Amino acid sequence: MYRLLAAATAASALLAGCAHPPVGPDYVAPAPLSLAQAASAGTFQSADGYAAEATLPPHWWRLYNDQQLDALVTQALEHNTDLRQAVANLERDQALAAEVHGHERPTVAATGGPGFGHVSGLSLLQRDHEPLSRGTYSAGVSLSYQLDLFGQLRRAIEAAEAGTGAAQAALDLVRVSVAGGTAHAYATACSSGYRLRAAQDSVRLQEEAIRLSERLQQAGKVGEIDISRAKSQLEQLRAALPPLRAQRQGALYRLATLTGAAPRDFPATVAACEQPPHLAELLPVGDGATLLRRRPDVRQAERSLAAATARIGVATAELYPKVSLGLSANSAGYLARLGNRETLSYSLGPLISWTIPNTGVARARIAQAEATTRVAAARFDGTVLTALREVETALDVYANELERHAALSAAREQSAIVARQARTLYVSGKTSQLETLDAERTLAASEAALATSAALLAEDQVAVFMALGGGWEADEAVVNAAH
Repeated sequence: MYRLLAAATAASALLAGCAHPPVGPDYVAPAPLSLAQAASAGTFQSADGYAAEATLPPHWWRLYNDQQLDALVTQALEHNTDLRQAVANLERDQALAAEVHGHERPTVAATGGPGFGHVSGLSLLQRDHEPLSRGTYSAGVSLSYQLDLFGQLRRAIEAAEAGTGAAQAALDLVRVSVAGGTAHAYATACSSGYRLRAAQDSVRLQEEAIRLSERLQQAGKVGEIDISRAKSQLEQLRAALPPLRAQRQGALYRLATLTGAAPRDFPATVAACEQPPHLAELLPVGDGATLLRRRPDVRQAERSLAAATARIGVATAELYPKVSLGLSANSAGYLARLGNRETLSYSLGPLISWTIPNTGVARARIAQAEATTRVAAARFDGTVLTALREVETALDVYANELERHAALSAAREQSAIVARQARTLYVSGKTSQLETLDAERTLAASEAALATSAALLAEDQVAVFMALGGGWEADEAVVNAAH
């Protein structure tokens, strides 16, 4: 038996020495940007004055120093249903890759079993006193190994491993979406509460103005048309409240489902939030080159391109024969003669399997694989450009809203000055109460506009962070503990 194994090993080495280099093109990772686009690897054009070149930290939501936001994002990354699906998809791809790797190892098969009957051919050798039927047995073991002479198996492994890398990138992309979506829902809930409070202040001041106008009408100082105009304005202000309440409730429901809870089980503390998260310092955005290395969708597109390239080799290898090396040993006969040399048999040799390919069909499959690779290459280039565009757009929207917020803040300060002066003049008897209320209503309107802008700023900041593609990286503390 040892001589058989030695012979099998020698035959394998001899045939492996005749192996052809893997058919199909060798994969070379593409450059994210062409020479003409190299400038995009530097500082973002829209970041001037509004963002810093510092590298985006892995857990960007911690920049807000909001413990409630940290807890919500942590809960979402642990219990989100989309993440569970992505994890299962990754595990499936890993199992597929393990299956392909399994073809690298020899296949062993064993058969056997007892029986009772007559063994043909041996009955002539029986003695007269021996029964014609007796207990029998059969047993066999075989060892086969596919020789990857033309690299089909190697290309299949390359494709499977690249597919696993794409699935890992898809999982990281879902992590980015979940973290950003949770932060966005939290910001929307708090911003809606902020805007709702400002709108309620405007309603309260308008109600006071109507009560004052009614008293002035009774004194004959204002007409019915003034009161009707004031009531119409009050109803318009009240009409702004339901959409804000609905927006806040929708954000709370979304926040609950993102964290893996039922919609009705939204965090009660967030329902009372009236101050949106805001990062006053410059946003750390890094540069274009860092962005393309970090974005999971770019990595996913690159791994998909690698898998498509490897499949060209898999399709090309169908033009060539498959060679397997086989070794088998069998024993069959009467149970009484178990182990006798006469009952043993063995064989060793290569098995060549080659279905003469239909050249037209085989070439068509190769052409399909090549076209799929060109599609993957174009998708990779498009993903790179989309990543750069999304960051530039998000930064530009954020920069313009910052300017608008500054103007609204200045307008609010001026309205506050007018309201204080009007209140002082009213106390000293130099102006009417109605003029004072008008000044306060103008101030309330300015504060409502400022609250709307603050809400947009909070959402725009989250949009920038999501476009930057961070949040999927492993926690440094966990990594250090593992090592």
